[in-house]
Amino acid sequence: MRPTVALTRIAVVGPTATGKSELALDLADALGGGPASSEILGADASQLYRGMDVGTAKLPLAERRGYPHHQIDVLDVAQEASVAAYQRHARADLAAIEARGGRALIVGGSGLYVRAVTDALDFPGTDPTVRASLEERARAEGARALWEELAGADPLSAQRIDEGDTRRIVRALEVLAVTGRPFSATLPRYEDVAPTVHLALRPPREALSARINARAAAMFRPVAGPGIIEETRGLISAGLREGPTARRAIGYAQALAVIDGGISVEEAVAATAADTRRLASRQLKWFRRDPRIHWIDMHLTPDGAVPDGERQRVLDVALGLVGAADSGQPQPVA
Repeated sequence: MRPTVALTRIAVVGPTATGKSELALDLADALGGGPASSEILGADASQLYRGMDVGTAKLPLAERRGYPHHQIDVLDVAQEASVAAYQRHARADLAAIEARGGRALIVGGSGLYVRAVTDALDFPGTDPTVRASLEERARAEGARALWEELAGADPLSAQRIDEGDTRRIVRALEVLAVTGRPFSATLPRYEDVAPTVHLALRPPREALSARINARAAAMFRPVAGPGIIEETRGLISAGLREGPTARRAIGYAQALAVIDGGISVEEAVAATAADTRRLASRQLKWFRRDPRIHWIDMHLTPDGAVPDGERQRVLDVALGLVGAADSGQPQPVA
């Protein structure tokens, strides 16, 4: 029997390589009802792309335990990923899940994509001419020069955007030019559009670095199956080099450099790990600002392994928070 009111949404967010997908599936299993009762909505900008599997740590179909996954494998690598387009499609997915009487689990580390579905967030329009001009300036002057311009006009946005993140710097300056308002002014307060419990895993920094290093090495030197270099070779014919966003994804940019003879595999592993650590740091800063998030400390061994019983302990803490949210009780701090 379908519920008369929508179930509390669950958002499992946080830095890369912390085990978000596994926790979401463990929660779905523990909450019962199987795939008919819970569905996953991806909130990862890179996992939108078909064929980009190894470098995005995308769960293979066989490991999704039968649960429907939405907003994964919906774009070709030649297409541009847009948070505004994602918002339209993801909100439609959420409405459909809840119309079926299911519970939605929003899972991912792309902070703006998460807020695009959890918050009343509206995105300013674009101006191709303004954007093209800014992109040309970025090529000629470098991202740092544009970031300094942004810092003078919109300091809050500059604090939130990495100095080397050309795409986001250009977008922030574009919004400023088109609307006359700072990009930071478009971000609303942290308020859910529907009841949502926000969860994030917090492993020790050193252990997370170990997991990231191991993941980067496995991408380029897989124990079984094709690695990211082979995957990237196959994606080139699908338009990866021409894609405005996919080709910049961590791992794929390095794999292209290996294919082109610019760097060695060893250098690609080191660069991918370093870029992923920087990404995790930015994600941590982003999500720390959200007062709704319940941080669940995850105890790992120094090499990043999960000790016996730790996965169940984390699940029990998460279930307690979900249960409190479902009952309307004040949610304890994890």
